[in-house]
Amino acid sequence: MEPLILCDNLVKIYKVADLEVVALQGLDLTVAPGELMAIIGNSGSGKSTLLNILGGLDRPSAGRVLVGGRDLLKTDDAGMVEYKRETVGFVWQQSSRNLIPYLSALENVQIPMLLAGRPSRERREWSNELLEAVGLGHRRTHRLSQLSGGEQQRVAIAIALANRPPLLLADEPTGEVDTATAGVIYGIFRRLVADYGTTIVIVSHDPGIAVRVDRVVRIRDGRTSTETVRRATATADIANPEGEGEHAPVHGTHEEFTVMDAAGRLQLPREMVEQLGLGRRVRVELDGSQIVVRAASDGSTPNGAISTTADKSSVPPAAAAPAGKRRWWHRS
Repeated sequence: MEPLILCDNLVKIYKVADLEVVALQGLDLTVAPGELMAIIGNSGSGKSTLLNILGGLDRPSAGRVLVGGRDLLKTDDAGMVEYKRETVGFVWQQSSRNLIPYLSALENVQIPMLLAGRPSRERREWSNELLEAVGLGHRRTHRLSQLSGGEQQRVAIAIALANRPPLLLADEPTGEVDTATAGVIYGIFRRLVADYGTTIVIVSHDPGIAVRVDRVVRIRDGRTSTETVRRATATADIANPEGEGEHAPVHGTHEEFTVMDAAGRLQLPREMVEQLGLGRRVRVELDGSQIVVRAASDGSTPNGAISTTADKSSVPPAAAAPAGKRRWWHRS
């Protein structure tokens, strides 16, 4: 199956006065159709830059980024307008950025379809279906002042899907709601994936999001650093789309991989580097089925080494990480 999103050696450089800031430094990423995944990272890691590029809000400086087969680096302005209208939907952290306050929930959802020239019957039927899908069918005639923050965010999700895009991007979609409401929103995301095959990419600063999605990619210094992949043992049901109570997270076994790019480069976990005192130079040795990384100042002390075991059979297709990786298991 071809990936819906393919980023290959993606670079983004911002120019500020006489300075150049490299936000993405050769980032590689693939996202499969119908995947529910998250991108996490510290402030300045490049995750928001990546989301803006995928959303057509910014242009990459170099590399390759394909979404649904469209090369965003080579797409002209007219093609980018079409891309943002038909291929991608965007949900912001601040729901007010998606909503027009003097319109009802139903009218808000119809706006993108109206701008795209959809027939009135299609606009009416699809907007009603979307509001039912996010659990707000009974609130369709209410205006923003009559909706809670969580309900407004759910209307925003429906608006983002109004033109039936295959890709939904969400920038900290639960950043302004409580834990119970966040659970409802994540439950809605999973339902959208199951019912409509929508691919959903969420940007978050919260590592705990791993229990809510199928895969988490961590970005550090403009590159993909690690991937956490869920091995499902149970699937959470969307038991209460009306929003009362908290949706249970999806439990299962999680496995974390360190990502190696096409050039054979990987980012060692910072805590391991600091714990072992690794400097700018290290020794790399092949020891049977293991690749051993040692501090250059001490090539014989076992405590100053990181070893990884090659085990291609354990890597799921979504992770796409070559051999030479650390991994561990934990139960959620």
